[in-house]
Amino acid sequence: MKNILITGGSGFIGSHVVRLFVNKYSNYNIINLDALTYAGNLENLKDIESKSNYTFIKEDICDDKKMETIFSKYDIDAVIHLAAESHVDRSIKDPFSFAKTNVLGTLSLLQAAKIYWNNNYANKLFYHVSTDEVYGSLNNEGYFTEKTAYDPHSPYAASKASSDHFVRAFNDTYKLPTVISNCSNNYGSFQFPEKLIPLFINNICNNKSLPVYGKGENVRDWLFVEDHARAIDVIFHKGKLGDTYNIGGFNEWRNIDLIKVLIKTVDELLSREEGASEKLISYVKDRAGHDYRYAIDSSKLKNELGWEPSLQFEEGIEKTVKWYLNNTEWVENIVNGDYQKYYKEMYEN
Repeated sequence: MKNILITGGSGFIGSHVVRLFVNKYSNYNIINLDALTYAGNLENLKDIESKSNYTFIKEDICDDKKMETIFSKYDIDAVIHLAAESHVDRSIKDPFSFAKTNVLGTLSLLQAAKIYWNNNYANKLFYHVSTDEVYGSLNNEGYFTEKTAYDPHSPYAASKASSDHFVRAFNDTYKLPTVISNCSNNYGSFQFPEKLIPLFINNICNNKSLPVYGKGENVRDWLFVEDHARAIDVIFHKGKLGDTYNIGGFNEWRNIDLIKVLIKTVDELLSREEGASEKLISYVKDRAGHDYRYAIDSSKLKNELGWEPSLQFEEGIEKTVKWYLNNTEWVENIVNGDYQKYYKEMYEN
């Protein structure tokens, strides 16, 4: 029986990873550790919360003594570390909270693993989930590979780059068994609605303005979140210790083109006239340090471990839009803050 600690498991990507592991591996005990800050939502996991191989712990990864206690209490064999502050705009306004959670929180977990495992590393793993933003920005040509030099431009990217370096340092210095993955932008169900795709779906539905940075020419590589969860599963079980794997969708879109696909999809599903919501687009001052283009080369992951995306983008977007249209109560609970009551109802009574 493996005891796997998944940090940030109530967030967008984390909840998909927790669900996949709980449902797929009945011989694993999955311990979901989440501080339930603004983006953590236990309603994301209602469907599996009563499973016998699932446990939730509300705790802050920055509390190193608590982390040591959790490793001991639950006899942790492996960590999948997703807990992070992740919104670039928030990092520009408050870089300190990003440094604390993403850097010191990661260090706290690494230290707890090192102390508890105590050089007995057989069948142990510390898997750190990171971002393509650590690589900086690309022009019109080329891709990020696992060999690309780090060049972070935002406080968020800098904090994730630092956490990556700490993971590698623990592998080099203490021989801690680690693996890192760096992924492109994700989309899909249960994403906190401050992020571009759920925000714009919600705004299109409610005829609200669609604020586009600059001219909307920045390019991102998009990956369906369930494909990311599958990639994490593959890397967790087959990845080479000490190695790094890039995860991407080979699916680049200019922001403005992506927004027009969203408009077309939402309008069609709501039986509106084609292009009716394009009038909602408004161009706003560009974000400080806004990287022009991200593009991931995930051929190593495909060639070595056999993973590749399962969905074409238009199919994934339609599936995503339909989920948000069918789960308006989930969105409303977040918009008005009611989602935070769920923890109190479930765990504090």
